[in-house]
Amino acid sequence: MLTRRLFTLSALCLPISACADAPPTSGRPASRAADPDLIPRATAGWSSWVEGFQGRAAGQGIRSDVITAAFRGQGFVPGVVQRDRNQTEFKRSFEDYLNIVAPEAKVQAGRAAFAQRRATLEAIAARYGVPAEIVCAIWGVESNFGQRRGDIPTISAVSTLAYDGRRGAFFESQLLAALRILQAGDVTPARMVGSWAGAMGHTQFIPTSYLQSAVDFDGDGRRDIWSDDPTDALASAASYLAGAGWQRGASWAVEDPAGNLTPDRGGPSFRTGPNFRVIKRYNNSDAYALGVGHLADRIAGGGPLRQGFGPDANGMVKAQRVELQRRLTAAGYDTGGDDGVIGPNSRAAIAAYQRRNGLEPDGRPSLALLERLR
Repeated sequence: MLTRRLFTLSALCLPISACADAPPTSGRPASRAADPDLIPRATAGWSSWVEGFQGRAAGQGIRSDVITAAFRGQGFVPGVVQRDRNQTEFKRSFEDYLNIVAPEAKVQAGRAAFAQRRATLEAIAARYGVPAEIVCAIWGVESNFGQRRGDIPTISAVSTLAYDGRRGAFFESQLLAALRILQAGDVTPARMVGSWAGAMGHTQFIPTSYLQSAVDFDGDGRRDIWSDDPTDALASAASYLAGAGWQRGASWAVEDPAGNLTPDRGGPSFRTGPNFRVIKRYNNSDAYALGVGHLADRIAGGGPLRQGFGPDANGMVKAQRVELQRRLTAAGYDTGGDDGVIGPNSRAAIAAYQRRNGLEPDGRPSLALLERLR
């Protein structure tokens, strides 16, 4: 099953994020401003590959003027290849994932975004049958309600990955789809930007899924998922879910002591419904579907999960991890935040403290380390 995004871009594996402790989704796409290796540059190898590809594109019905305009100013992006080859296999707990994609601050931001776009979201729900809060939650998880859509030129990103060859056929299909989008006049090459892997706009569609599901909901003649106005992007997400089999009135999941899915031992359990599988078509991860569904419930006015989470593998609960982060930062070892998620920034801070104090610098949190900091 080919999902809307790359099948390998699991919501548990930090796929498109440039920030060490960022959400492990496309919610914080890599930024050219943050990394010069994400700036396109013409190279001999890439240019030669593009020359050959242009003939294949013309054979697929892409006009020469579209091809010329699309590749003007584009280039090879070394940072894209680095990210594709070094996708970490580090797996977060569901508790950590939920703390990242649905913290209280994002719940409040989601409620504000929903209130601002209520009429649009409700009109979309009426047409496609996908609840407004689900669409709003996907918007929140994918781009932080439009705040982080990515700024890497899509033509450069997908041509780099097609040229690199690790998944060349797949990314060449994405490049052809991107050219078809340009040929249709939905966007200009300059505005066609997104993540390092070619996911675009408010709801992070790859080009083939855009061709499949994007819609012109506002009636301006363009299916514009890149604009500051998220209308078409939100409707396109609903269109995708409807096409994937969303059932009106059916549940995604309910928290249930006798549920069929318990992501973390000792944590909340869920009884999943038919629409849970549909959300997974958007991103094939249990954690992603649970995160979207829970954020949607919170945006709609629901409360936190009833069942708490037990100690993690290091014997620590969230309050203790938060205290550890706060004490490390106060001691001069910046963890980058105190959300209770022990990500790369926190592990680096722990290791720096351990080195300074003659301890083994393994970067692991522990109750003993917390007690020492106290």
